[in-house]
Amino acid sequence: MKGKISRVVSLGLVVIGLVLLVNAGWPILSYELFAATHLTLREELVSPISTGSNRGTTEAYPLNLTKARNWFVGSPGLDDTPSKVNYYNLSIPGLKIDGASVEIGGDDLAESLIHYQGTALPGRPGNTVIFGHSTLPQLFDPENYLSIFSTLPTVEKGNIVKLEYDGITYSFRIEEMFEVRPTDVQVLEQRYDDSYLTLITCVPPGTYLKRLVVRGRLVPPSQI
Repeated sequence: MKGKISRVVSLGLVVIGLVLLVNAGWPILSYELFAATHLTLREELVSPISTGSNRGTTEAYPLNLTKARNWFVGSPGLDDTPSKVNYYNLSIPGLKIDGASVEIGGDDLAESLIHYQGTALPGRPGNTVIFGHSTLPQLFDPENYLSIFSTLPTVEKGNIVKLEYDGITYSFRIEEMFEVRPTDVQVLEQRYDDSYLTLITCVPPGTYLKRLVVRGRLVPPSQI
């Protein structure tokens, strides 16, 4: 009798282990299948510094990815952008993210989304760049900043992202999604022919191997 109970317990533990393994591995596999058919890896971007260092230091990955300063290897050398407010709000209705806090020039992704210092302020000509932390999609919680961008890979072209900055709401329509390496700091640089929004998180889900870049363009109020 004891042997039978032991076998049942052992089998149960094996089943539980397999369930946990599939639960952790399936989001990564499904993302890779999605990326293979829907995304491109911008490997043609060339980093101006050597790989394996962090912002010009010898500190190597893995790093504390709750700190925005560790997300890219190197810096495009942007000047600080003065702002009369330190925070604004981001909403992505399609992902059930409503009024998430964005800190301008901050570093702690456990406390808010981070507006990369030196990139354009919302609604201004240039490229507004926002970092958001992510983990496995089944842990997504729009009110938890450690998981807030976990479902960002599911956003679709044409979806609207809203930024409420200094009392004005700006709407951006998603136009493209692609992946880059942590060395490809060019995605942080500015272009001034229009107002752009760039959302960035780590992928595949639960890893920090690459960066997903979701880019949109400002929509005139008459076209919303």
